[in-house]
Amino acid sequence: MLQRKDIVVFDFDGTLSRRDSNFEFGKYCLMHSLRPWAYLPIVGVAYIGRLLNPAGVWWRKTMRMFITPKMIENLSPKFIKQHKKLRFDWVKNTIAKERARGNMVILISAGTNYLIPHLVSDLDFDVILTSQMNAKKPWRYDFLCWGANKVIALDKWARANKIIPNVVRAYSDSKSDMPIMKIAKDRVWINRKTGQRSK
Repeated sequence: MLQRKDIVVFDFDGTLSRRDSNFEFGKYCLMHSLRPWAYLPIVGVAYIGRLLNPAGVWWRKTMRMFITPKMIENLSPKFIKQHKKLRFDWVKNTIAKERARGNMVILISAGTNYLIPHLVSDLDFDVILTSQMNAKKPWRYDFLCWGANKVIALDKWARANKIIPNVVRAYSDSKSDMPIMKIAKDRVWINRKTGQRSK
């Protein structure tokens, strides 16, 4: 039997935390490993692809081609500890307030499944949905949780759990989240530089 649930959706990068975790992890790898330096020309080409097609998948995976499972294992723990310090002050209290209202709180992020769950491990999310990366080649996407795909990810989770999601509120910093924001009754736009609610 289907059960209707009031849900609040949060984005991560630029919404709950300063800076983009994918980009910052790339920089961190560059500072702590020689491997990324050999890929800089390819990353440059991918950046041009990003300018031409912001919604594209090719440039996203090409920018990350230097990342290996071993690199994630060795470098991500210290990076995660460091990046957690960039979280906006209001986040923990807001999540607690949403839960106190009886809402489920769900994080839906384009960030990777090897970073995002760890970056919010101390927060009380009911569900965390992220981009799914290939385990053997973690620069490849099995599922890119971006744009309209965030709605697809939410729907897939809801069907699997026999839930009819009623999105009462959604928090985001980016227009790329308009598909998920459109299904929310209340849209909270965050200024990614200040962490404050946008006017």
